[in-house]
Amino acid sequence: MDTIAVHRDPVRFARSIGVEIGDDCRLWGITRNTFGSEPYLIRIGHGCTITHGVDFITHDGGVRTFRKDHPDIDVIAPIVLGDDVFVGAHSIILPGVQIGDRCVIGAGSVVSRSIPPDSLAVGNPCRRVKSIDEYGAAVLPRAVPTYRMSPDDKRAFLTKHFDQPVDAPRQP
Repeated sequence: MDTIAVHRDPVRFARSIGVEIGDDCRLWGITRNTFGSEPYLIRIGHGCTITHGVDFITHDGGVRTFRKDHPDIDVIAPIVLGDDVFVGAHSIILPGVQIGDRCVIGAGSVVSRSIPPDSLAVGNPCRRVKSIDEYGAAVLPRAVPTYRMSPDDKRAFLTKHFDQPVDAPRQP
């Protein structure tokens, strides 16, 4: 499948290479390499969002070091995401990881161990920092109702909300 097809229908692409993926998932900016060399070992639940630059790595390539003495060695394990998981940009999910239902993985995280359900987890190594309810309590006061707005309506709302003229140049 060519790059255009990957971008046109990323869920269909993921399924075509063996990723088990639930309904109502969004895959943003994935590439042919997002799901690594064993995509058939990746299971993604319903309602998940995978953002750009995320890598699923189902094997430990470092064992190549031992192949002179153990020519057939591989260390490979599945990756499982529960339902309603959000994985932030440029995160890496390593072999054997399970991420529970209703989790948010912060951008740039390296997920080397499993994350329990209902968690906000961030960092390198990725660790649970709060419950999803604590995260909601912290973020909801800053939320704005723009999700279903057209791009023009959203721009107008946000420039007014942040008290900036619509036609003002962007500030660095």
